[in-house]
Amino acid sequence: MEKRSVFSGKTLPWLLLAPQLAITLVFFYWPVLQAIRQSFFIEDSFGTTSEFVGFENYQLLFQQPEYYKAVGVTLVFAGLVSVLSLGLALILAVQADKKIKGASFYRTMLVWPYAVAPAVAGVLWLFMFQPSLGLVARGLKQLGLPWDPLLNGNHAMILVVLAATWKQISYNFLFFLAGLQSIPKSLIEAAAIDGARPARRFWTIILPMLSPTTFFLLVINIVYVFFDTFGIIDAVTHGGPAGETITMVFKVYNDGQSGGDLGGSAAQSVILLILVIAMTTLQFRFIEKKVTY
Repeated sequence: MEKRSVFSGKTLPWLLLAPQLAITLVFFYWPVLQAIRQSFFIEDSFGTTSEFVGFENYQLLFQQPEYYKAVGVTLVFAGLVSVLSLGLALILAVQADKKIKGASFYRTMLVWPYAVAPAVAGVLWLFMFQPSLGLVARGLKQLGLPWDPLLNGNHAMILVVLAATWKQISYNFLFFLAGLQSIPKSLIEAAAIDGARPARRFWTIILPMLSPTTFFLLVINIVYVFFDTFGIIDAVTHGGPAGETITMVFKVYNDGQSGGDLGGSAAQSVILLILVIAMTTLQFRFIEKKVTY
């Protein structure tokens, strides 16, 4: 029987919840409310004077072709990183779940990249793919493959996608591995006795039982790409060349910090938040129906 904690009063539960509630209020709800308020004002670069302009910041934002370009870049970036990080992490988790020599060592090494900060991950990949000094870039040139992320937008996008994917693979790997280890081995052994080949066992037993984990990771990866990849883009390309890697979250920073448009930047952050909430809601509304619990 499951044991449950019973509190004699309401004071202790609230005291235990207070630190988490305080952190949530101070670092999430308060900034969100401030961003919503600020999006209706025009302020100077120092934030000392402000003028209420209503929805003018939003109107000006939707008149900018650069903003629509940033939205398109973000959607492409999110799709590529999510698919690659989930797919590669699943492949690695399946291999690490096998009974092989040194499996614990491989698992530990695969988890390590998660401890690397996004900006550091971006710098590591920049060093490897820097056109003049990077080891990988030199190898590509020796093979006759053109590579210049400083001038070619497609090359720059490939580089930030690789860096963001590498950073997120470890997180996905942890959950996929835990999901694989929770699948009863008796089911897989019974299917093997019935003559099901490894590929068939994977598609008919393992993958359906991993669907809750996959759905959870899909939501987390979308949020990661929309918000947590700023450090990678800032360190690797700084939005270049010619704005080819400017995502929505980077444009929020670039317009507010570098451009001094605090009101417009706040409006962009509000739209970004609404977009992420809408995408998460759609995932729960439609994709969750295909999840097998």
